[in-house]
Amino acid sequence: MKIEHLALWTQDLEKLRAFYLEHLGCSSGPKYTNPTTGFSSYFLSFPKGGARMEIMTKSGLQPINPAAPGCGYAHFALSLGSEENVRAMTDVLRKKDVPVRSEPRRTGDGYYESVITDPDGNWIELTV
Repeated sequence: MKIEHLALWTQDLEKLRAFYLEHLGCSSGPKYTNPTTGFSSYFLSFPKGGARMEIMTKSGLQPINPAAPGCGYAHFALSLGSEENVRAMTDVLRKKDVPVRSEPRRTGDGYYESVITDPDGNWIELTV
């Protein structure tokens, strides 16, 4: 198991993307937009590899951090290696009464994932 990516909400997707590209040397994948939900995101890669960062926005985004409305931590993702591992781990955790927020599924941007929460309610995405 390894961290696949961390995700941050933002009110200004293009401004945040430009910051990471210009100041931290990241490269960016293509913009993903879901016109039905108003969700958009970019995956950013750091120059020396490691986990990626997903920056995300959504129309009608509610404040997460009162000091920075609509900005902040969204989730982190753990890569489990296969769809079967995602299904199996989700089932094991459910049987241990770990809350499952989202059942294993393929998302609009191509990920196969489920989402669980830790005891503090933080979202953890289980992905391939």
